[in-house]
Amino acid sequence: MSHTQSAEKRVVIEETADDVAKRVADRFLTRLRARTVDGRLAHIALTGGSMGGAVLSAVRSDPRAADIDWSLVHFWWGDERFVAHDDPDRNARQSREALLDHVPVPAENIHEVAASDSGLTLDDAAAAYAAELARFGTDENPWPSFAVCFLGVGPDGHIASLFPDREEVTVTDAAALPVRNSPKPPAERVTLTRPVINSAKRVWMVLTGADKASALGLALAGAAYTSVPVAGARGRKRTVFFVDEAAASEVSPDLIDQAY
Repeated sequence: MSHTQSAEKRVVIEETADDVAKRVADRFLTRLRARTVDGRLAHIALTGGSMGGAVLSAVRSDPRAADIDWSLVHFWWGDERFVAHDDPDRNARQSREALLDHVPVPAENIHEVAASDSGLTLDDAAAAYAAELARFGTDENPWPSFAVCFLGVGPDGHIASLFPDREEVTVTDAAALPVRNSPKPPAERVTLTRPVINSAKRVWMVLTGADKASALGLALAGAAYTSVPVAGARGRKRTVFFVDEAAASEVSPDLIDQAY
């Protein structure tokens, strides 16, 4: 299968949001097993939001989670809200409560963005995150190659904290950026950039609800990524949208791949 064919955007549809979370958790555990069974590291970029937490909770509930060698798994985040470390809005806190605090992943394998009460400024937090990414860089890039990069998608088509028609979505010479005056609160955030996201082997976008149908339709139709950032997200091996029926109302049947 060619690179172009394998990275083609595909859609997996489940009836409900709960079904979507279970389907993604199943695929995730399968990928983790395949990646780590022979001792290879797996770098994973997580997402926040209700579906990000739901997927991780479904992973935690799956008996196969006990079979993963979590010492080989490194966790990162596509973006983070620059709030206090114990703020419920913080993606890392949500991920910890859903999964990370319940599996034997070493503390040093969890790479959080600095919190607002860490003593670092927003700019410092973004720079520190980029430096941490670079510690695990590849020959090609100063950041790890993610086995899976999870992304939520906003009704406006934003991914991570790359929002429509803002300069962050066009930046290609940095791994992580500070975001100010975010159109979605909280106002201050740190985000990965598009080149980091698109160097992932697999980009999995998880979106549910009728309010996401338009963004999904635009992404699949090839809209400009500057105005619809999700349209520019693409994994090197796979680009998959996991959606519920409510979000799938504008999906062409030839893009549906229920076998994945």
